[in-house]
Amino acid sequence: GFFLAVTIKAFQNWPIAVHSYNSSMISFNPFNLFSLCNFLSLSDSHSRSLWVIPRATARDVCHLLVQTAHCSDQENWALIELHSALGLERVLEDHEVVVEVQAAWPSESDTKLLFRKNYAKYEFFRTPVLFFPKHMISDSADVTKGMTSAELIQNLLQSGTCPEIQGFLHVREPSRKAWKKVYFFLRRSGLYCSTKGSSKEPRHLQYVADLEDLNVYSITNSRKLYGAPVDFTFCVKPSKDRIRAQDLKLLCAENEQTRTCWTSAFRLFKYGRQLHCNYQLSQSAPRLQEVVSQRCESEASLVAMDFSGKAGGRVIQNAWEAQSAEREEGQAWRRREALRCSLPNLNPGSRPSSIHRTQLWFHGGVSRKQAQRLIEEQGLVDGMFLIRESQQHAQCFVLSLCYKLKTKHYLVIPCEEGGRKYYTMDDGLTLFIDLLQLVEFHQINRGILPVCLKHPCVCVTL
Repeated sequence: GFFLAVTIKAFQNWPIAVHSYNSSMISFNPFNLFSLCNFLSLSDSHSRSLWVIPRATARDVCHLLVQTAHCSDQENWALIELHSALGLERVLEDHEVVVEVQAAWPSESDTKLLFRKNYAKYEFFRTPVLFFPKHMISDSADVTKGMTSAELIQNLLQSGTCPEIQGFLHVREPSRKAWKKVYFFLRRSGLYCSTKGSSKEPRHLQYVADLEDLNVYSITNSRKLYGAPVDFTFCVKPSKDRIRAQDLKLLCAENEQTRTCWTSAFRLFKYGRQLHCNYQLSQSAPRLQEVVSQRCESEASLVAMDFSGKAGGRVIQNAWEAQSAEREEGQAWRRREALRCSLPNLNPGSRPSSIHRTQLWFHGGVSRKQAQRLIEEQGLVDGMFLIRESQQHAQCFVLSLCYKLKTKHYLVIPCEEGGRKYYTMDDGLTLFIDLLQLVEFHQINRGILPVCLKHPCVCVTL
């Protein structure tokens, strides 16, 4: 049989070298050895390799990498197909066979697979109205019958299909660097464009592509590489053809929501019910892990206790009561911590002011643009965040937070009160002794933010 050797780079995006060879060989032949060494020379000394079966799907490989690297949150990882020179990348669907994807790559190219966090694979199933704006949904008989657009989207997604999408896109003209604005329609039968404004008449519709044999890629740095009018560019290409720049159908949306709507619709029309099955499978896995975790805790005799009564402690049997007690204890801890840090005899070394540097969500001096790119890479879902040093204001920090497919930035300012240093985001109304306390507070309370902090944007290390 054939096996797959996977090599992972030990940093934020781990490139995976896909390398197949016949298991009957005892050692690598010179060609195979050369291919593997070429990849390792691009990696660092902290790489790893693992073996997977020939029919392994992207989901299977992700689970193996999660176990090998001892990662958490196994359902929020993904394999990313990256074509660096062309600026193309896409998330492999959980059911795609990794070896088959690799077989379509050009020989001697810089194409690689990355292993990284991705929280947005199935976000359109959870908040469909955000991903499919009403003005982009084509007229439907269901809407005229009294069904709202939100109900229409939800029903269609659950049945494994997608509403017809329409709207203007900038398209790069073949063999030219010029872009023009064209009205497109995405239907079950394929992608069409109108030759006369936004007309839907059949005589004005021009067939562009068949969805069954297409992959859709987002494009990074599209202004520099392709002269795109804005940054929200994507492209479609036949999935079985080798990637060449001249074969790409380049399309550019006006904003991130519009681009996400089109790319999500392409995925839904192509894979249909399979995507919903993938989503349901990803939803069932965390519940299974929770049951296993509860069983392990029970076997280790770890139970929730209540010591507030006069008769001594009692075991809290009700799960909801136990969770409530946990939240109350967390808030009490924060009050005690704030009080402890406000005491005059506090030993300065007990809680260093640089404690944020050890946290996964802290990204040092990355720029605003880099922060936005990091959040985009790991999924534009509400609550994705990171903290970085401000490049414009000395001794200040910036909280970068994703909300409604956009990244917002909040300045964290140091201030003094009673001879002690604090941090604030609301002009001193709420004070925090350090950035760790600020994050922990906003993971439970929104404060001035539009949404609680939920998913830290992390740099992965082995």
